Amino acid sequence: MRSDEIKKGYNRAPHRSLLRATGLKDEDFDKPFIGVANSFIELIPGHYFLNKVAEVIKDEIRANGCVPFEFNTIGVDDGIAMGHDGMLYSLPSREIIANSIETVMNAHKLDAMIAIPNCDKIVPGMIMGALRVDVPTVFVSGGPMAAGHMNDGTPIDLATVFEGVGEFEAGEINEETLTEMECNACPSGGSCSGMFTANSMNTLMEAMGIALPGNGTIVALTPERTELYKKAARRICEIAKSDAPEREKMRMRNILNEHAVRNAFAVDMAMGGSSNTVLHMLAIANEAEVDFNLKDINAISKKVSHIAKISPSLTTVHMEDINKAGGVSAVMHEMKKRGDDILIDNPTIMGDTLYERIQDAKILDTDIIHTIDNPYSKVGGLAILYGNLAEQGAVIKTAGITGDRAFTGTAVCFDSQDEAIEGILSGKVEAGNVVVIRYEGPRGGPGMQEMLSPTSLIMGMGLGDKVALITDGRFSGATRGASIGHVSPEAAEGGLIGLLKDGDEIHLDVDRYILQANLSEEEIKKRRENFTPLVKPLKSRWLRQYRALVTNASNGAVLETE
Repeated sequence: MRSDEIKKGYNRAPHRSLLRATGLKDEDFDKPFIGVANSFIELIPGHYFLNKVAEVIKDEIRANGCVPFEFNTIGVDDGIAMGHDGMLYSLPSREIIANSIETVMNAHKLDAMIAIPNCDKIVPGMIMGALRVDVPTVFVSGGPMAAGHMNDGTPIDLATVFEGVGEFEAGEINEETLTEMECNACPSGGSCSGMFTANSMNTLMEAMGIALPGNGTIVALTPERTELYKKAARRICEIAKSDAPEREKMRMRNILNEHAVRNAFAVDMAMGGSSNTVLHMLAIANEAEVDFNLKDINAISKKVSHIAKISPSLTTVHMEDINKAGGVSAVMHEMKKRGDDILIDNPTIMGDTLYERIQDAKILDTDIIHTIDNPYSKVGGLAILYGNLAEQGAVIKTAGITGDRAFTGTAVCFDSQDEAIEGILSGKVEAGNVVVIRYEGPRGGPGMQEMLSPTSLIMGMGLGDKVALITDGRFSGATRGASIGHVSPEAAEGGLIGLLKDGDEIHLDVDRYILQANLSEEEIKKRRENFTPLVKPLKSRWLRQYRALVTNASNGAVLETE
């Protein structure tokens, strides 16, 4: 076992002495050591109860003849960090989480790991760290939150409240209604109830085979979720106690390979996941040393039907509804009917293959999960756009578009999210405009802030189908509308988005994958001659380090290592 390096032989007597101080007995030194990577933090609704989840998992690990060692990562709640400079720390936290997993697991030579993520950047950060460590790893998330309801029974969620702020600003609802939204939208613990970033990533872990069926959809704080935790704990012990060839097969990189990455993107397209999944899956592919890049995504999208529409794209449907309708396995089973190359058979951490996992799955409610004969769209719910405004690509969640899929409008430019919010509230944005928010990319922000506040204001003020928004920043999974993010190259590295002026004509066409500023080459060249990118002052030493090392969104905003 890998842990023999810290517990076997006379020269490891000091190491064993320290381990005995934690409660280990003689018999424990012959058992596998399992890292229990927990993301418990009391600030995040999807995480405040994970300390109790870890106790369930550790008890099950002990009962199955292994020794658990719990350790923690940090976490940032994007909803709470939204709309102020706290959001600068959200994407950088992914790197801290990955580094912490690598650090603890490798410093102590633990044999295997069970990871307990749930929200925001924590899921991809843990996956990236696990790929570096490359030991058998089972992921089991905290689970999605139940949907909230207004007093009249209307389903609501966190996106409802963000858009409610815009509706209140526009005079469409009163303060009493906004307060009702606030108090009812998040009724319990769990990751926010729609197909936002957290649940998108928790769902994609099923497609990648690193989590158990139901990981993305079984509601948090239920007996069914508790049984999933126990099953995951039993499975990691089975692997850790198996012979060396079996353990080798179950190593993280043997499960999360190129096929797994492609399967994840295919399921993402079928379910209309958050645009953030593009950013994170590119970073995960990089850690897995998989040959996959942004240009591969449209090719997958063309082959995948969009068959499950979930909030924010369809505000009445939430993860609990997908679970009742058959879950992610039912989605994958239906996807496969379109062709054998839609999903690729691949091993899963449970010891079966993906095809074996989904062979008996079926849709239980075709109003919630559509058949491939009745899709929401014959192409996937995400698209990558290119043009002089996005030479290296930009991302749009097509599943969330509320107006036309092609749009031409005049630019209204803002050099930060704060400027944009002020401009939208003051009436500077009108029908026919393209809102441009720049210097919010990985380097320019730094940290690539999410633009949920501006997009929610636009929707709440009744402009959702009348304007478009482009940014080198990114969007919350709760965003909807013609919102294009991850524009690369970003303004801070000299991208054309930084050269735009108010009144410039911008054209986008989702079905033709185009994002274009209608400027002549001569005009662009003239503007470049006198252009120096804005550099925002930073007090934070960590954010200055991050800005110096981060690459742009077309690379997954990974950090340079050379």
